[in-house]
Amino acid sequence: MLFVAFCLVLGVLGHVVASGFTDDELVPLMPFIWPKDEPLEAIVIDLESYLEQHVTVAQAGLDLLSVTVDQTAVCESRSPENGTFVVLCRNDELYSLLETMQSIKDRYTHQFCHDWVFLNDEPFDEYFMTGIVLQMPGGMISFGQIPKEQWGPPSWIDLAEAAKKQQALVAKNVYKADSNSYRNMCRYYSGFFYKHPLLSAYKYYWRLEPGVKYYCDIDYDVFRFMRENDKKYGFTISLFEYRDTITSLWEISKQWMSRMSLPLDNMVGFVENADGSYNLCHFWLNFEIADLDFFRSPQYQAYFDHLDRAGGFYYERWGDAPVHTIAATHLLAKSEIWWFRDMGYLHSPYLQCPQGKAFLSQRCACNPEADFTLSGISCAPLYEAIQNDLL
Repeated sequence: MLFVAFCLVLGVLGHVVASGFTDDELVPLMPFIWPKDEPLEAIVIDLESYLEQHVTVAQAGLDLLSVTVDQTAVCESRSPENGTFVVLCRNDELYSLLETMQSIKDRYTHQFCHDWVFLNDEPFDEYFMTGIVLQMPGGMISFGQIPKEQWGPPSWIDLAEAAKKQQALVAKNVYKADSNSYRNMCRYYSGFFYKHPLLSAYKYYWRLEPGVKYYCDIDYDVFRFMRENDKKYGFTISLFEYRDTITSLWEISKQWMSRMSLPLDNMVGFVENADGSYNLCHFWLNFEIADLDFFRSPQYQAYFDHLDRAGGFYYERWGDAPVHTIAATHLLAKSEIWWFRDMGYLHSPYLQCPQGKAFLSQRCACNPEADFTLSGISCAPLYEAIQNDLL
């Protein structure tokens, strides 16, 4: 077994050297092609062998995990759109993620077969990946590891100062105040996820998280809707951010935005009060459907670099939600931002549940009276007013 493992390591490393890719540019080896007509038990045995080869190398720290399972042959109705689901998760979230995937399959992907990309700061294990693949109705399913330099504080962060300021937030009972892994996630989703090699071929992405649920039928191809209607950014729930987590984010953002040429018909009024201060409204990012080219743009990248240098992801607890929201409302025209109000969506404790005819026609199974849009801390009324030129 040791000899076999050694040969596998040499084979994988030989491919990397021959390809000329560095670790953070790693591309997957030949994908596992899902046979269409073989017995499932035989397929699983071959799949586990394929996955084990790559996990062995990744867990030894010799390479970043990057594997793809090609199930396109079993797609009953593959979407022609260039989009993918993206999930940032860990091995111990398998079962909550399977529940989410079953929910989205029942309501959507049984009609439109899309690709999936799963990302983790550690190597996925064979058990996780096999469990995910067996849940899939088809498509390309990729599993990738995040480079170490993108997951953790950058070199210019004073770690002692960051720890001191984090304790001040702990004293205020701020959510996730002392969690560095949460900060790593927020920074990664703010400035790096769209650079991962497994996403390089895609134009659109749909962000999913373990534990979310979908309660209504979605009877149209969402990525096609984004393309045909020239939408760059889509959300479901909007609400107010915790002020203590972003004490300096607005002023530092405005420093950069003041130097930019912004679209005249933007949505700055969604985040800015009449006196120029931040009203704390943001799009809740556990759901996000967006054009990846927006994040890849020089303007967005420069904005993130400006924020990253300021260090607020670690000195404070800046979330990726207000970062994406401030960027979208300043850099996009309001016609390019879309509220997917027809989606019944739950990320505890908040629920979006369509009302009226939409509730009936989409066979919703949520409680319309529990719709977060009706609450006093929803920013949806402000969004509506700006979109309809009522302000």
